[in-house]
Amino acid sequence: MDDDLRALIEPLLPPWPERSPGPRPVPDRQCLQGILYVQYNDIGWQLLPLELGFGSGRTCRRRLERWQQAGVFDQLHRILLVELNAADELDWSRTCVDGSHGRAKK
Repeated sequence: MDDDLRALIEPLLPPWPERSPGPRPVPDRQCLQGILYVQYNDIGWQLLPLELGFGSGRTCRRRLERWQQAGVFDQLHRILLVELNAADELDWSRTCVDGSHGRAKK
């Protein structure tokens, strides 16, 4: 993951709760790279190799769920759409909206 993408995502991530006894959590950047690795390679969480340093598949999956609940990816999607639109990189003629993506009003 490059630094520009990390700079977009980092402010959206929820802060960690006060430290409790136990092992130190895997850094967010490594977890995000583990999540992207699993998604890109289309493998199960349990197959994420520990030697890559991303943490366990279980850790990455829990972090993904935490971030989804916090709305991180919805916010990131909106930010990327605004940036792409400002750079004139979106072809809005190829978009569609239907009731499966948003509430359809009569």
